[in-house]
Amino acid sequence: MFKKILIANRGEIACRVIKTARRMGIATVAVYSDADARAPFVQMADEAVHIGPSPASESYLIADKIIAAAKQTGAEAVHPGYGFLSERTSFAEALAAEGIEFIGPPVNAIAAMGDKIESKKLAKAAGVNVVPGFVGEIEDTENAVRISAEIGYPVMMKASAGGGGKGMRLAYNEKDVREGFEATKREGLNSFGDDRVFIEKFILNPRHIEIQILGDKHGNVLYLNERECSIQRRHQKVVEEAPSPFVTPKMRKAMGEQCVALSKAVGYYSAGTVELIVSGADPSGESFYFLEMNTRLQVEHPVTEAITGVDLVEQMIRVAYGEKLAMKQSDVKIDGWAIENRVYAEDPYRGFLPSTGRLVRYNPPVAGWTDDGAENGRRGMDGVRVDDGVYEGGEVSMFYDPMIAKLVTWGKTRDEAADKQIAALDAFEIEGLGHNIDFVSAIMQHPRFRSGELTTGFIAEEYPEGFHGAATSEELKARLAAIAGFVAAARADRARNVDGQLAAHLAPPAEWSIKLGGSTFAVTLDEDEVTVDGKVIDLAMEYTPGDRLVEAEVDGEMIGVKILPTFTGLRMTTRGAIHKVEILPARVADFTRHMIEKVPPDLSRFLICPMPGLLVALNVKEGDTVEAGQPLAVVEAMKMENILRAEKTAVVKKVNAKAGESLAVDAIILELE
Repeated sequence: MFKKILIANRGEIACRVIKTARRMGIATVAVYSDADARAPFVQMADEAVHIGPSPASESYLIADKIIAAAKQTGAEAVHPGYGFLSERTSFAEALAAEGIEFIGPPVNAIAAMGDKIESKKLAKAAGVNVVPGFVGEIEDTENAVRISAEIGYPVMMKASAGGGGKGMRLAYNEKDVREGFEATKREGLNSFGDDRVFIEKFILNPRHIEIQILGDKHGNVLYLNERECSIQRRHQKVVEEAPSPFVTPKMRKAMGEQCVALSKAVGYYSAGTVELIVSGADPSGESFYFLEMNTRLQVEHPVTEAITGVDLVEQMIRVAYGEKLAMKQSDVKIDGWAIENRVYAEDPYRGFLPSTGRLVRYNPPVAGWTDDGAENGRRGMDGVRVDDGVYEGGEVSMFYDPMIAKLVTWGKTRDEAADKQIAALDAFEIEGLGHNIDFVSAIMQHPRFRSGELTTGFIAEEYPEGFHGAATSEELKARLAAIAGFVAAARADRARNVDGQLAAHLAPPAEWSIKLGGSTFAVTLDEDEVTVDGKVIDLAMEYTPGDRLVEAEVDGEMIGVKILPTFTGLRMTTRGAIHKVEILPARVADFTRHMIEKVPPDLSRFLICPMPGLLVALNVKEGDTVEAGQPLAVVEAMKMENILRAEKTAVVKKVNAKAGESLAVDAIILELE
């Protein structure tokens, strides 16, 4: 076995590879940029080599620097993780030229599957179902319009070398093609160095299913069941699960065998994933089509590990070393259900705008639990696993992907795995920047998610007006009011005992008026019980003023609530929603009923930059008349282009920025009459 390997990546995947390598007795080498000098993966590795400035184009994407680090440290092999150089044929070839093993598939397979146009031709030749579309090169926008009309709307425009949701545009009509084709080309060129675009039919009621492939250098190839990744935003996966609630055993076998045939056709070995689009409108489950093959480890690989007991990173290392797979297809089982939520640095309450900054508080739900995955019977204590690569006090920068962590839960059933997600998300503390914890918690509770009736349009269909927090029942409000009353009493008791604030003989109020979510509750506390509007609430909890997270048993149910004091009460976050809670002693509550509410200023005549980013294009000039919905500017942030549109008909009064400028959040791009 290898004695030392280098991980040509960063963040949570670097930590993930290091854990398995350590268990296998293999020494590890990390490479890092300026931005990652203090990152956890650098501290975890046995050795670490600095490779350049923060931008990936000057560090993690420079193959020569990676190879030099491997030679300097005597690493025998390199694990690329995902992203960066993981699917770059030139990198694998350069490693081979230096006698360093690439922990991944052969170069010819990467080349064959890395080109989406060529991969579709190969898939078709191997007998794999492919989506109807145009797989040649498209010259310009006019050509794209003609091709789209021939295929029939809706169509999907994709960068040939794209991935990770970048370089993709959905077009429902000619106008969408004309607006999106050039943007798709630019994203492909900026993110992957290739501006070729192909167009294919968009499948109605589409579900995104992928098959995990594992092969060795001796011709053995297995499929390790499927994952469903239908819940996506802007074609980026948000929730993944294994198995799929849609796939039948017959369908699983058909999919798996086609994907194995494709893998064998290109001589594939190592871990890889064949992505399929499935028509949810076909109850037979036979309408599945090849999308692409990712010749690397996937972000969502932990859910497959959770239900199969197979450590995919370990298998990749063993295959690279030349070992045969120690299992056969009949050994691959499905044990329970696993769900993964990606915790992103983005603000769902502000249209999912990217959020960068310092993690003032970072406390994932792993205390007392293990996240060793396959090491301890595949799943951690209580079926919870967190894969991350950040730390409290560290920074989520603009240079890399906005994912903070992956939260994985395992249960005997799908509902059990989802319930564990909700509980773990309630206990997941992040402060200092925006995050999507409430949003993914809301998805876990959503009746449609629970029913398994998923499509890739789930988020757009269920949250057409954006996300404003999960729905909250009156029962939950009453329970939160009871907790708020307990917290208020504890804080008042502490104040009573602080010298100089209150006389020692004054007792804290026992009756409170709690305003929460449009409802007002009368909460009374005594030594034996808590009542809310006269109804007894069975409450058991501990709270010390200053606690940010409390776990309360309310009427026999455990609830995790994150608490922040405010000027008028508390901000309580739980079950996918933020609750602004006003707390007053009952005897003074009446005096606040006539307070004047502050009205926010009208900013509708300004085009404001919603996130830090680069102004790629400015589509109007002073004096232009614009219509509602018309594109005004394009801002690029975290490698994604965001089109900013006019909210109403107006005339451009003043332009304050120009294309090519870097803009701060809330910068005024232009002003309308």
